[in-house]
Amino acid sequence: MKRTAATALTALVLAAALSACSSDNSTDAAPKKTTRPAPSAPSKATADAEADSGIPPKPSVAMKLAYFRALTGIDPDIVHGKEDKAVDRGLNQCQTIHNFPKDKGKQTKMAEMRFTSPHHPEGFGKVKAAQIIVAVHTNLCPKF
Repeated sequence: MKRTAATALTALVLAAALSACSSDNSTDAAPKKTTRPAPSAPSKATADAEADSGIPPKPSVAMKLAYFRALTGIDPDIVHGKEDKAVDRGLNQCQTIHNFPKDKGKQTKMAEMRFTSPHHPEGFGKVKAAQIIVAVHTNLCPKF
């Protein structure tokens, strides 16, 4: 009797599991809607907090183009076909400018370390690093 009850219980559980997994393949079934919240723009509070910590807003296309022109004018090898990398390095340099606004030596040192290329693995030197800082500050984070 116990074996029969256990078998019946197992069959019942399997039947319930299979019915829960079944799908309706009929053509007149309405498609199921998924509810995802729409992506929202960052709030002003988030933008203010990021600016306070030295994270500038994402640059516009026009800002990027002006930045690339400025870097290419200093040395075409600074960007070397890696535009996204150049923007990331510039935004990181913005944080250095923000965090060390009066320490030009620190800003220059970080720019020398940050802006490298296959032909300039040790950076572009102090003079070009200072010019890079101006290009970054002017085009990516002028409010810092």
